[in-house]
Amino acid sequence: MSAFADTLIRWQREHGRHDLPWQTRDAYRVWLSEIMLQQTQVDTVIPYYGRFLERFPTLASLAAAPVEDVLALWSGLGYYARARNLHKCAQAVMTRHGGAFPADPAVLAELPGIGRSTAAAISAFSYGTRAAILDGNVKRVLARAFGIEGFPGTKAVENALWQLAEELLPASDVDIYTQAQMDLGATVCTRGRPACPRCPLAGDCVALRDGRVAELPTPRPRKAVPERHGRFAVIVADNAVLLERRPPSGIWGGLQSLPELPEDADAADWVARRFGVTVQAVAPLPGLRHVFTHFVLHLAPERVAVMRAAAGRAEEGGAVWQPLDRLAEAALPTPIRRVLENLAAPAQARLI
Repeated sequence: MSAFADTLIRWQREHGRHDLPWQTRDAYRVWLSEIMLQQTQVDTVIPYYGRFLERFPTLASLAAAPVEDVLALWSGLGYYARARNLHKCAQAVMTRHGGAFPADPAVLAELPGIGRSTAAAISAFSYGTRAAILDGNVKRVLARAFGIEGFPGTKAVENALWQLAEELLPASDVDIYTQAQMDLGATVCTRGRPACPRCPLAGDCVALRDGRVAELPTPRPRKAVPERHGRFAVIVADNAVLLERRPPSGIWGGLQSLPELPEDADAADWVARRFGVTVQAVAPLPGLRHVFTHFVLHLAPERVAVMRAAAGRAEEGGAVWQPLDRLAEAALPTPIRRVLENLAAPAQARLI
């Protein structure tokens, strides 16, 4: 066993996290947590994880559920492609693998939403497989500990990190070692203000020795963040709002959302023609700014009050009237949910 792995395993046993709800050999629960934890903090994931297991206690129950139910539970967690792939993966495991997750990381990586690192983590935690992971935490730990320069998102640097991760694998206790890497990156070797005095690798860390902890790993090259603008019709009647389902791919794919107004359209005229309703009044609502991974979206919502009695065409087209006091049941993107929660409780309204 390498000194690096031995050090991390000893540290994990004494100082690592041991009470996370997904620390189990149950492959279904491990897989669910790994998908939820992609680009999402532990504290954010825990309540979603509990709700998912309450609603879908088994892989079979998740696979049999409508994807709309999965998206509704996922609402607010972001990166919604994960939820769609979660549902597809559950169905694939049921049909291709008899309802049991395969132990081979290479086979796991062929399933929807599971990449090389996630497959290795699932296999290591569930079956004790000797496989290397390389998530964001591990990249940061390795880059600092071994002084690896270059942005980890580039192919050459990523390949070097993968090679190092493979070389450092211990012969046994891979599950403990894998958890140690995750815990060290999440609680000690953090992106900002790392706790170097508490780090078990401090004595051999190249970045600490050379005073380069803040420089490594090399950050993503800066570039201008695109800004987009969208107008949204908040069509309301009888304390309910009209929602449409987004296309299955693209921004907020498969979620329910507010109808998007064309840039230069008159809101009253467009809503009346599109949904066959009688518009009573139109008024602008406070704008919101929402930051995605690769762009910023400026939302301009407009409240359109209509007579619901004449809204049959809207419902025939697949739109639904959602009561404002039952927004929690709808699979809504976070910024759209905030627009509607502000509408339902204006006294508590706040901008993003």
